[in-house]
Amino acid sequence: MPELPEVEGVVNSLRPVATGRTIEQVTISSVLETSRKAGKQAIIKGVELAYFQQVLKNVKISRIVRRSKYIYFHLEKENEISLLVTHLGMTGAWFYVQVVSDITEEKFRKHIHVIFRLDNGMLLVYADIRRFGEMRLLDSEEQFPPLLLMAPEPFDELALGHFLEMANLSKYQQKSIKETIMDGKVISGCGNIYATEALYRMHIHPARTVKRISKKKQIELFQTIVDVLNESIAAGGSSISDYRNINGEAGGMQDRLQMYSKKHCPNCLIPTKQVVLGGRNSWYCPSCQR
Repeated sequence: MPELPEVEGVVNSLRPVATGRTIEQVTISSVLETSRKAGKQAIIKGVELAYFQQVLKNVKISRIVRRSKYIYFHLEKENEISLLVTHLGMTGAWFYVQVVSDITEEKFRKHIHVIFRLDNGMLLVYADIRRFGEMRLLDSEEQFPPLLLMAPEPFDELALGHFLEMANLSKYQQKSIKETIMDGKVISGCGNIYATEALYRMHIHPARTVKRISKKKQIELFQTIVDVLNESIAAGGSSISDYRNINGEAGGMQDRLQMYSKKHCPNCLIPTKQVVLGGRNSWYCPSCQR
């Protein structure tokens, strides 16, 4: 699943090409239409598909920002302001192309679900292989309460204090540190990949409970998470399988990962082990991480 650095990369690519552009037409795949007829809401949530197309027609994209793992498209139409909130899910990807055939990988071309035709003749295309991504049309964040529960951005000055306060709650004291730092209400945007890397760098076993980590270590861990996230942003994110930027390019952070999905510890060379925490596989070194 794309995490904060990957979403940051998408936003940084989208911002210069889509900001200020007007959406002239919205095309939705037959797959989403069939899913809706079957009573399911794949990708487009909370509104009828025809309404989604109608409302977004002739809307100007005024601003694009990242919030945790979400992308916020701020929209304007006839002096009214709204919000298109999108999440990439497991395999979602945005592309900015002249024609669909410009998307080089077939696996994405085969799973195109939403196309925005812009006023400059270009297409803003959303593809999603597994269809776990989301799009929500909102008047404001308040219409979708989970957005209000997200922790501050990890780079904000309030983020460390928020992390320490949350980690001190009894509900988190008994949890594993890995599950805790992957919780978006505790730290925004830190998922399985970067939680694994930060814990390895700190020599902390992912299953260790929060109550067994001193405040000093918690502060150091938080800073390590921020460092790992920044390193990945600079490297263009991690393309473990399906992450691509809007030009179809892979990131480079996967070549720098030291523990995630590794068979041997790069430090002591012994075989790594795995434990399932919060439904996710967690790689660790049984010698270096305690």
